[in-house]
Amino acid sequence: MTIKAHWENVYQTKAVDDVSWYRPHLEVSLRLIANAAPDLGSAIIDVGGGEATLVDDLVARGYSDVTVLDISQAAIEVAKARLGASGAAAHWITGDITAVALEPARYDVWHDRAVFHFLTTAEDRAAYVRQVASAVRPGGHVIVATFGPEGPQKCSGLDVVRYDAEHLHGEFGPKFRLLDSVTQVHETPWGTPQQFMYCFCRVE
Repeated sequence: MTIKAHWENVYQTKAVDDVSWYRPHLEVSLRLIANAAPDLGSAIIDVGGGEATLVDDLVARGYSDVTVLDISQAAIEVAKARLGASGAAAHWITGDITAVALEPARYDVWHDRAVFHFLTTAEDRAAYVRQVASAVRPGGHVIVATFGPEGPQKCSGLDVVRYDAEHLHGEFGPKFRLLDSVTQVHETPWGTPQQFMYCFCRVE
């Protein structure tokens, strides 16, 4: 099964709140985005946004240029249907983040909660970092969250790479200045704790 087929199957067979990463509101992400982008006209991309509610909350707060990218078309259709008419403020891209074509210097904020840790090869991680470096404007901000050192070793049946702040930032390199890191213990819908590590960077 391809990665795309895997995620299409996940989103076609599971309810929105029946996946381990579900959270009604991404509080840490919203706080970091507010710090990075006080201007409601800022261009924000949510990588791996899928069915997540981040786009709903950003649109509700008045952000007018929000893009959701996911490898699963099924996930995007769920989010679009949930948003309804308010989804007109959002842009939607279906594609693999390591290969999809993104407009250079398009975004002020890059947000990713739980995609990067699925990239288990150095080649895929390098392709991802190249995408970030190209698509985010100089002076823009990057927010990436992965499982922390005490997080699970697998998710949705797939291997993941766990990171502390130093090693996560190290994957991106000196072009990305680390401004902050946040450790969060996320509780799954069935009550299991999962440690997440957020890195918040500025593109130099």
